[in-house]
Amino acid sequence: MMKYISKSGMLLVFVVVICCIVFPLLLWVIGQIFFPFQANGSMLLGKDGKPAGSKLIAQPFTKDEYFQPRPSAASFNAGASTSSALAASNYALRDRIARTLGPIVKYESGFKAGKPVGPDIEFWFQEDKYQGNPHLVGQWASMHTSDAVAWANTDSLHIGYVSDWGTKHPDAVAQYIKSNPGTPQPAASDLAVTFFQVFSNEHPGKFPSPMPDTGADGKAVTVIKLVSTGGDIQAIFFDMWRNDHPDAALQNIPGDMVTTSGSGLDPHITLQNAEYQIDRVAAKWASDLKRDPIDVRKEVEEIVQNNASAPFGGLAGEKLVNVLEVNLALSNLYGAPH
Repeated sequence: MMKYISKSGMLLVFVVVICCIVFPLLLWVIGQIFFPFQANGSMLLGKDGKPAGSKLIAQPFTKDEYFQPRPSAASFNAGASTSSALAASNYALRDRIARTLGPIVKYESGFKAGKPVGPDIEFWFQEDKYQGNPHLVGQWASMHTSDAVAWANTDSLHIGYVSDWGTKHPDAVAQYIKSNPGTPQPAASDLAVTFFQVFSNEHPGKFPSPMPDTGADGKAVTVIKLVSTGGDIQAIFFDMWRNDHPDAALQNIPGDMVTTSGSGLDPHITLQNAEYQIDRVAAKWASDLKRDPIDVRKEVEEIVQNNASAPFGGLAGEKLVNVLEVNLALSNLYGAPH
């Protein structure tokens, strides 16, 4: 019996040494000698020599000076890789795409050809009419209940704002409770639609939006302000504006600007996507650097073209641009955004 136990023990030790020590160590040595870049995460370095991110994993860029990646259903979390898996008929998909389109879509023809529709969305919003009826924000809340509830339940700032509104509007809260006896103590999310309907009557042509401000102690804070312009207006109300302007000819948008990848972490965008963003990126850098926009645009376009390539040396697929690589090239050329 001891003979078999000792042999089994020796085999166990042998397998552990081979599989847990020798084999991993061999792979590590091969990787560090022959593939050091890939073995260490395909990390790209910034101008300061520090890692700026992996070439293989998308990360968010929000400043106008930079090219922006595809939307990510995983919020760019490499530990939660996923797609949205939303059907074309799903309201959530339509709403997300509409919010993305609002601030970026442009007119295709007419005297406004090439100009963004955003300012016209803001002007239409300020008129406070949808399909000829007043109180646009109230209509939005009734038509897009899930969006209204999501807004009222997004974070503590929104929750506090709606809760404070409830304290100042006891009659509206009482009417809600009367209509919903099963909710005697409504939360902010419960009052969302009622809140926006009353808000729309009291503040026509306005929308509550988080904005930067300075607190009493001089520190930067975020507060809710009533706005009639800006990204929130263009994004949230683009779909309703489009319904009110069905004949407006708009430019087609590259599909990967508004759709997520299967992983939610695709580090590339199509060349068409990058070219669509060039005007915004170049204009912002020109403004920051106080330089001729035409010259800056040529430089940005050259960076994009130099970083564009198709898979397998151009033998398959269309040209792609690695977002991190092109943004690092911009940073190396122009420095940090102002």
